[in-house]
Amino acid sequence: MTDLFAPHVPEDIENKRPLADRLRPKSLAEVTGQPHLTGADGALTRMIGAGSLGSMIFWGPPGTGKTTVARLLSGEADLAFEQISAIFSGVADLKKVFESARARRMNGRQTLLFVDEIHRFNRAQQDSFLPVMEDGTIILVGATTENPSFELNAALLSRARVLTFRSHDAESLAELMKRAEQAEGKALPLDDAARETLVMMADGDGRAILTLAEEVWRSARADERLDPQSLMNIVQRRAPIYDKGQDGHYNLISALHKSVRGSDPDAALYYLARMLDAGEDPLYIGRRLVRMASEDIGLADPQALPIVSAAKDAYDYLGSPEGELALAEACVYLATAPKSNSVEVAFHAAMAAAKQHGSLMPPKHILNAPTKLMKEQGYNAGYRYDHDEPDAFSGQDYFPTEMGRQKFYHPPERGFEREINKRLQWWEKLRRERNGS
Repeated sequence: MTDLFAPHVPEDIENKRPLADRLRPKSLAEVTGQPHLTGADGALTRMIGAGSLGSMIFWGPPGTGKTTVARLLSGEADLAFEQISAIFSGVADLKKVFESARARRMNGRQTLLFVDEIHRFNRAQQDSFLPVMEDGTIILVGATTENPSFELNAALLSRARVLTFRSHDAESLAELMKRAEQAEGKALPLDDAARETLVMMADGDGRAILTLAEEVWRSARADERLDPQSLMNIVQRRAPIYDKGQDGHYNLISALHKSVRGSDPDAALYYLARMLDAGEDPLYIGRRLVRMASEDIGLADPQALPIVSAAKDAYDYLGSPEGELALAEACVYLATAPKSNSVEVAFHAAMAAAKQHGSLMPPKHILNAPTKLMKEQGYNAGYRYDHDEPDAFSGQDYFPTEMGRQKFYHPPERGFEREINKRLQWWEKLRRERNGS
């Protein structure tokens, strides 16, 4: 509906608005990059067709259209639109919005409340939405770049459907560039390779591709045609989307760890490079590589741990960029090393047994007896000094009597653990012989 009382904006002022704002879609059908939501068979298209909207959480990276889609939904469903940001709003602001929504509802109109950065509200503030969602005062549409499972209350999530917005692919970013050229009435002064470079710089962000296009038009001289190098000279490369404290951080370290575990050195190097390129602390990566050496290689290759520790120390000594090669070397070593998690499995089993059985006394024959009283009570009685035994092995039982003998460590036939397995089998045979069992 046209607002007859909206202030008239002069054309010259209108044209000075950022390109990304001027090119906002006017309908869901114009939205690019989210066909699973706004396409002919998309989830939101189906909701509009059914004439029923419920509360939703829009989850996705910046520049994927979350705010735009929320505005379009309110228009196509004929709902009043309210927008707040969790960064700038508090409880008092929420109360005002809820009161306005209640007044509209009394007049027969529902309100779509769009909350940007909803994950920044604390738990109590998130709970304040529950009553007005349940009684239909508002339809909540929250936008977040963070994983809702970690950042939002379970009660809020149970009342809202989570819809995932995806980063723009190269095709949808190219479509946005074409729309920008049509709106400006001129082509971007870029050769084909430079156009591909501009898409790469946008890193899946639709707002970024339009902002970068504006920067190209501002900076390019008349009749100038830019190649990739000249483009990068006038447009600073946009940093990859990566928050060292949030999802991007955990996603990439998970990808690196699983690539190492899966013995794929190429993928492991790629994710290592992604993290370094995004500004991750190399010593953090070094610490995680040390963990991988213990967790996934273990005794299948006992050299993995000292090699990775040396790489971490080498980076600490050399710094960037020289020290990064040591981390890459360690990464490839781990990815190509034989794998075994037998020590980790054994350790967890031993921890579980320790918690289950409590503070059991070790058998007295392996306890020292520094006092006469302790000797009288049987401490150290019958202890056999292994070095004085044949093969330097006594075969004694070292577990608490109440537990009986336990088996936690089961080395598979991998790498160095083959030799460990042979040794353990030989010791177990000796143990049975010397204990008469």
